[in-house]
Amino acid sequence: MIQTLHERLIKAANELPTPPLLQSYGRLVRVNGLTLTAIGGLFAMGRKYQVESIDGVWYDVEVIGFHEKEAYLMPLNKVEDLYAGARVRVATQAPSICIDERLLGRVFDAQMNPIDLLGNITREKEHNQTKLVKSTPLSPLDRRGVTEPLDVGIRAINSLFTVGKGQRLGLFAGSGVGKSKLLGMMTRFTSADVVIVALVGERGWEVKEFIEQSLGKQGLKKAIVIASPADDSPLLRVKAAEQSHKLAAYFRDQNLNVLLLMDSLTRYAQAQREIGLSVGELPASKGYPPSVYSKLTQLVESSGNSEQSQGSMTAIYTVLAEGDDQQDPIADNARAILDGHIVLDRSLAEKGHYPAINIGASISRVMPNIVEPDQLQHCYLLKKLYSRYLQVHELIPLGAYQAGKDPEMDAAVNLYPQIESFLCQTLNEKISFSDSAIQLQQIMGKVNVS
Repeated sequence: MIQTLHERLIKAANELPTPPLLQSYGRLVRVNGLTLTAIGGLFAMGRKYQVESIDGVWYDVEVIGFHEKEAYLMPLNKVEDLYAGARVRVATQAPSICIDERLLGRVFDAQMNPIDLLGNITREKEHNQTKLVKSTPLSPLDRRGVTEPLDVGIRAINSLFTVGKGQRLGLFAGSGVGKSKLLGMMTRFTSADVVIVALVGERGWEVKEFIEQSLGKQGLKKAIVIASPADDSPLLRVKAAEQSHKLAAYFRDQNLNVLLLMDSLTRYAQAQREIGLSVGELPASKGYPPSVYSKLTQLVESSGNSEQSQGSMTAIYTVLAEGDDQQDPIADNARAILDGHIVLDRSLAEKGHYPAINIGASISRVMPNIVEPDQLQHCYLLKKLYSRYLQVHELIPLGAYQAGKDPEMDAAVNLYPQIESFLCQTLNEKISFSDSAIQLQQIMGKVNVS
């Protein structure tokens, strides 16, 4: 008995962390906006430190850059009562964040602290847990292609812009056109084993609204929500986006079908812009430093399918086109690195056409590889007839359009009411992928414009 107790005490003592024999401090020498400058310590990029206020409170900060002997730090939360010469120390190592099924149904902040008032998640190390560590980027040859369609429950997208399992898709629109509503529909209707939701840089009240209205109780059971609203520091907004991708990649590697939703990619870029400018990067297009575009690519490329897993990781990002400008630098860059984009049109939204998808400006790059040839042919025909109708729709009320001269134009005008009804869908209406294809065939199958 005594021997057993002795062995247990030795084992417990070995597991205790060794306290540092010497504590090294830096000193705060400058505060410029959100950027703190410190000297005199050993500062490593990306590491967490703490700075002391005049009241003895220690605030968490992170190294975002350095110049010669000066280190640039940014607070993770609001700081008060800092003073010249304040001490800066290395932060105590926090317990490792582990991933398992207990995270499902919970809401976290950017540092993976629960904010849903359901209590903390115990962080003791267990054999069935995996630490949330830096993910290794997939090489091009380790990526598995997109070969299966994903049913998102929205007729216009299922039939005309089919999403594939493992695709990276963007929802592009200006403010107030319905990005979040459309994202909520896709959240409820898409069939997935795990849903990861990252709410980055949005208004605080939208977090609760999205959870209660878009996800609902049933949707939340298989979801993990990471929220970093607009009043969080730029560092936390960036961390929220990156943490969500790490979580999604983990569940994908467990052979599960994962749907990652991020609202929004633009707010992530804006947070990166704040960080870049604060350390002295030169602004380029619309004030965005060059590093922002590199960070965007790295983030998007961390999603997708892997050859090492039978699971999938489909990512859907909202992209805010400021002032409805589709040539906004972030929107333009996102189109280049994503596998497709759905553009929402304000003029359609103002007419009560919902979802307000501009079918001429939208595209799914993987659709030709994952749908039947008949559906693809009907898709192209519908887009063509819709485009032809838009050429003359202003002439029809004036009586200036004359039927009988162009059979294709006549077909476009006659079918437009059916096409418009086909493209519209209510918020709580779910249309399966098979039903979407059948309804498209019913409209386009009888068209004869020869």
